[in-house]
Amino acid sequence: MIDHLYGVVGCPLGHSLSPLAHNAGFQELGIPAAYLRWEIAPERLPAFLDSMRLLDIRGCSVTIPHKTTVLPLLDEISDKAAAVGAVNTLYWQGQALCGENTDITGFLAPLTQTPLEAMDVLLLGAGGAARAVAAGLAQRRTRRVFAATPSNRTHLPLAEHFGLAPVPWEERHAVPAHLVVNTTPLGMCGKDEGDTPYDFSRAARPPDNTPRMAYDIVYNPLETRFLREARLDGRQCVSGLEMFFSQADAQFRLWTGQGLPESVHGLLKRHFDKISSSTGIEYSPPPTPKVRRISASGKTLSASCLS
Repeated sequence: MIDHLYGVVGCPLGHSLSPLAHNAGFQELGIPAAYLRWEIAPERLPAFLDSMRLLDIRGCSVTIPHKTTVLPLLDEISDKAAAVGAVNTLYWQGQALCGENTDITGFLAPLTQTPLEAMDVLLLGAGGAARAVAAGLAQRRTRRVFAATPSNRTHLPLAEHFGLAPVPWEERHAVPAHLVVNTTPLGMCGKDEGDTPYDFSRAARPPDNTPRMAYDIVYNPLETRFLREARLDGRQCVSGLEMFFSQADAQFRLWTGQGLPESVHGLLKRHFDKISSSTGIEYSPPPTPKVRRISASGKTLSASCLS
């Protein structure tokens, strides 16, 4: 029997792996809960929040395009969410519906032993994920952070807000970065899969022996062209799966007080192994568990939508 409902709200949601991760966690830990998909258009977001309160939905992941527009609809937001200017997690604190950003925690989790305070970082991209990365790097007092985008424009507000050094896209390889972080969609499964935002063969070398690394937040495919070429350049590599799992684990802890079982990490990796682009298998999201419909004041909740 399912006692509590959670889910992900966004539009579109075909790519989301959150249901696979969270439902596996609930099942392994014996928690009577289900995690669903709610594809909600932007103009329906306020009504969705009303329904969340009415139907006692216990928590939500928030993805594009709602991460910023949800802010004024909440009772409270955390310091991290305020720093990023975006929310990716909704949870209850007493009667208050609150917003958190676990992307910062997710990004930093694989870097706990990395001496960021002695490193120069090149950040590629300027979207919502880039804001979380910039906030995380600031939290860890990274020595210097440079930012670049193909437009030579969209990174300027990001740089101003977080005190980053803006770099023209054409000059990004001249930065002697210890860590290069890709937050662009280049390399993602689909039309951009064969692309990369960076040519490691042209990268300027840092003048010291601090470890050289590459971090791609893209997790489908697990090994992007960006990471393959970084590994050939002798860099330590971090895939997007690490950030995805760690941010989901932080969400799960907010909702249940327990961490995601480590077996969920293995489940996600096996899932990606099956849909590796080299096999020719197209990606399809994992199935959503079936739950009975719940109606209240004309609102109907199902596995796929809230209307």
